[in-house]
Amino acid sequence: MPVFQEVLAATGLAKQDIDFWCSGSSDYLAGRAFSFVNAVDAIGAYPPVAESHVEMDAAWALYEAYVKLLTGEARTALVYGFGKSSAGQLRRVLALQLDPYLHAPLWPDSVSIAALQARAGLDAGRYTERDMARVAARSRTAALSNPKAQVSGSDTADDLLAAPYVADPLRAHDCAPVGDGAAAVVLAAGDEARRLRARPAWITGFAHNVDSPALGVRDLTTVPSATAAAAAAGLRGGDLDAVELHAPFSHQELLLAAALGLGDRASVNPSGGVLCGNPMFSAGLSRIGLAAKLVMSGRADRVAGHATSGPALQQNLVCVMEGS
Repeated sequence: MPVFQEVLAATGLAKQDIDFWCSGSSDYLAGRAFSFVNAVDAIGAYPPVAESHVEMDAAWALYEAYVKLLTGEARTALVYGFGKSSAGQLRRVLALQLDPYLHAPLWPDSVSIAALQARAGLDAGRYTERDMARVAARSRTAALSNPKAQVSGSDTADDLLAAPYVADPLRAHDCAPVGDGAAAVVLAAGDEARRLRARPAWITGFAHNVDSPALGVRDLTTVPSATAAAAAAGLRGGDLDAVELHAPFSHQELLLAAALGLGDRASVNPSGGVLCGNPMFSAGLSRIGLAAKLVMSGRADRVAGHATSGPALQQNLVCVMEGS
């Protein structure tokens, strides 16, 4: 409810001004069916609303709302995501998204799977442990300006490399700290967007793609679904001013940067990224929202937000935004 109040106050909209509502969360994590109905209570019973839900990060709910606006069935939409990881056994829940015949019955946890991917990348020469530590150090420094970050500090790469492994080759700083949280984004079309913002962040490209959930049938050191989504969204890495990547592990930022063809010009995760705060099922939506804020504030002209879901960067979504 406080998140709704904040975003509506920032836009000057009332609940009855929203044509379409869409959310992202996980019934598995909450441990009960249709758990998102509890969140609908925050919308209110009256006036009646058009509402939908995705069992994923709310970045995919944003895509559904985006399509709704493109069809002309709505002019405004409020998209929100939430997750209370502390209420369940997160690593065990995330194992349920694995191949149900081979991998899921083994109950491998998400950090161990990420460690397998990190090791594959190291062995293939895609990056080094020092490169991973540099990502974490840069994220922590950037997060000093983000009051909602869970981790911050000015540790150097040398300081971080001295830490013990939690799942070889991952150290604690290589893994995003999972927390409870929620996020919301307002979409508006055409003149409505111009009325709400002097400088809207216009979505100029939006796409998502998926790789196989079976870990043994894909090269874990590449992210073809991210490359395909970027191409479909018209992302030109060399033209971006900034990009917010949903990379829950330090090596995944390096893999995504290569997959998306990011050049040296783009500022990567100026917010500190999810390595400094990873609320489940709203972290991907937050990346798009934070990238949009850079455009609306005039600090950037062309940006991208990215979200991922599934094991080892299995599914990827890219949203490109520009200022007019």
